[in-house]
Amino acid sequence: MTLACLFPGQGAQSPGFLHRLPEHEIVRATLDEASAVLGGDVLALDSALALQSTVAVQIGLVVAGVAQARALAHAGLAPQFSAGLSVGAYAAAVCCGALAFGDALRMVRKRAELMESAWPSGYGLTAVSGLSETQVEAQIEVLADTCAQDGGERVYVANVNAPRQIVVAGSDAALEAFAANALAAGARKAQRLAVSVPSHCELLTDAAGELVAWSRDIPFRTPERAYIDNRGGRPLYSGDAIRTDLATNMRYTVRWFDALTVMVESGATVLVEAPPGQVLTDIAREHYPEKTALSASTLPLDRLVATVRRRLGED
Repeated sequence: MTLACLFPGQGAQSPGFLHRLPEHEIVRATLDEASAVLGGDVLALDSALALQSTVAVQIGLVVAGVAQARALAHAGLAPQFSAGLSVGAYAAAVCCGALAFGDALRMVRKRAELMESAWPSGYGLTAVSGLSETQVEAQIEVLADTCAQDGGERVYVANVNAPRQIVVAGSDAALEAFAANALAAGARKAQRLAVSVPSHCELLTDAAGELVAWSRDIPFRTPERAYIDNRGGRPLYSGDAIRTDLATNMRYTVRWFDALTVMVESGATVLVEAPPGQVLTDIAREHYPEKTALSASTLPLDRLVATVRRRLGED
């Protein structure tokens, strides 16, 4: 029986999510550490107004993920596998011992600033349910042909979260046109996400290059436990490989389902999703119902710990 920690990405946030973290000394110490690193009260980052900022959202998600993972580790439940969707990968890198928490916060802040300044408005992400990646790409090509005629912009596959749960990136107008095409082609749903930048596509190539250069002096270590990347869905074994993954993942498609599959096939039996998400839990439950998938944000910490221990056969 093996534990995996899953860390959600941007779009999982909601007002007050940091205030809803467990009342625990380890959580409080993590919040205090983040506030000291950032030079301000980290709990100010989860108001509805603050969450309009990509910087606040991404930092807040990493803080929440690390706080939850530390609370579990304090209870003797350190995961053998860590993986995060998009910015969640930073919390995963901290969780597996490859990156110091303070350095992760500084790197995430720079990442979010670069993403926000690259495309300050008019862009985002749309989640499409009910079409495969191949079908989504076909609709992208249909839209691209139209765009070539009228000068419009194209969309890009940003996330493959599950075989029929795809996220696309692009401008507001392009996403609206794509959603209409996708629904006409049989998609069950096409929904804009609470993300204001065109993540995980070539529109962020320059920003990724800047982050690669900026992060060269940040110390990374060999992970103590398995880190699964979400670009190739494979384990990474060196600090340098994890640095590259984190610095460039804004530019490349997130293949979350591949990462999930690797963890399951490598022996993960209990999967715990850090706050504030439940999407990764739902994906795991749908596609791997024989495994135990738990959303930490839906359970009190003591009950979560007891459930994980029981499912791991430790009781």
